[in-house]
Amino acid sequence: MSSNVLELKQEQDLQQKLSPQQIQYIKLLQLDTFDLERRIEEELEENPLLEEGLGEEEQREEDEIDATAEEMENELETEDDEEDFDVEDLLNNTDDMYGYNASPGYQGDDEDRDRPMPADQSLPEQLQGQISFLNLDETDEIIADQIIGSIDEDGYLKREIDSILDDILFNHGIEIEEEDVQKVLRQVQSLEPAGIAARDLQECLLLQLRRMPEDVDGRDTAIAMLEDEYEAFTKKHFDKLQKRLDVDERELKTAFDLIRQRLDPKPGEGEFSEETNYITPDFSVRYVDGEFVITLNGRNAPDLHVSRHYRKMLEKLKAQKKSDDVDEVDEETEEFLKDKFSSAQWFIDSINQRRHTMYLVMDAIVQLQEDFFRYGEGHLKPMILKDIAEIIDMDISTVSRVVNGKYVQTEWGVYELKYFFSEGLETVDGEEVSNKEVKAELQRIVDAEDKTDPMSDQDLADALEEKGFKIARRTVSKYRKQLSIPVARLRREIVLSEEASSED
Repeated sequence: MSSNVLELKQEQDLQQKLSPQQIQYIKLLQLDTFDLERRIEEELEENPLLEEGLGEEEQREEDEIDATAEEMENELETEDDEEDFDVEDLLNNTDDMYGYNASPGYQGDDEDRDRPMPADQSLPEQLQGQISFLNLDETDEIIADQIIGSIDEDGYLKREIDSILDDILFNHGIEIEEEDVQKVLRQVQSLEPAGIAARDLQECLLLQLRRMPEDVDGRDTAIAMLEDEYEAFTKKHFDKLQKRLDVDERELKTAFDLIRQRLDPKPGEGEFSEETNYITPDFSVRYVDGEFVITLNGRNAPDLHVSRHYRKMLEKLKAQKKSDDVDEVDEETEEFLKDKFSSAQWFIDSINQRRHTMYLVMDAIVQLQEDFFRYGEGHLKPMILKDIAEIIDMDISTVSRVVNGKYVQTEWGVYELKYFFSEGLETVDGEEVSNKEVKAELQRIVDAEDKTDPMSDQDLADALEEKGFKIARRTVSKYRKQLSIPVARLRREIVLSEEASSED
């Protein structure tokens, strides 16, 4: 006989919960420079107790420094006045009366160099401008607007015609036929750049070919190849193409070169978006007099302080609360000020903590990649997030947040911090190298290979071993894909024989 017995158990479970301030710091840490600026602007708008600029104490220190500097300048000017006037000084002075330095070497201050140029007109705006010259009626203009609004960033129309019909019916209450959309689509496809609003790569290439003059070498063969033998074209089945198109080796090569060299597979790329994305480095690293100088972009380190006015108001309310003379204190106002005061202080502390952590991570990267920052590419060492985390005694996730989306200006160019992290591989001699170095060598081998007989992945692995990098074929295949290098069959090109070349 069994009985069900209910038992009560008491267990201890240790959980670590993050405070609101820690959560705020973590969120700020993963923001890049522009996103941080926007976040600070939001906080300044939401919290009247938070102000931008130096606080009272810091401002006094700045004023003292400025006063000292001004005094020294006045002394120097007095000394200069006593010196003889030199005509050469006037001739060499390129500052005009407005203070503009017109010398060829003038670079402006740091803020000027960092300021991005204004964005050019976007491709949708360009297309809209061209549409105005087509003399479309009101309904066709609505269709054209819907088509242009449906073009993706590469310049392709990926939406189905039925979806465009539904959108026009829903937004404008106009019922139209598929033929109407097809007619307007052909007109949009006639605009610049050539190939715009194509529905797939095949159509994109054909649109561009048909715009070319009829006497362009290889045009007709290229059109026939894309229209009738597209699959064989994509797989580079040269023998089949020659036979089916009834062309010789030279004619086929001319058609292939025309497609490869003069057509754009992504006509909207680089100019479609309404905003141009600029990379603003979060750090700069320079090697000066035998030492590395690491600078954090000023936009990552804004001066913020708690409003003096509201601080005094809060202190006054507290004093009134203790006073016997005042019967009633505005509890709601006091609570609001206390809440905003704490919020402002938390935000300032989080910004300062973010700044400190970012500097620590960048300094650790420079320590481990010293040769790169001194001598440039080709001197990158294997390094993983754990290496940095151990140096700065922080969690790997913290390092990851700092690295993600952040950039550094070096003497060799601007690099994303992720660039400096890579797994290590051992060479034949037992030396450990970065897999980025191996990838660079793999790219060089592929660039130099015989394009009539491209190397297989095993051939590439053998070639790398000859260079001192012993890696497996499957690793070569992985690196090849990461470098966007096609398989050997698709790297094959037509190279004319001596007999075909002599006929030219």
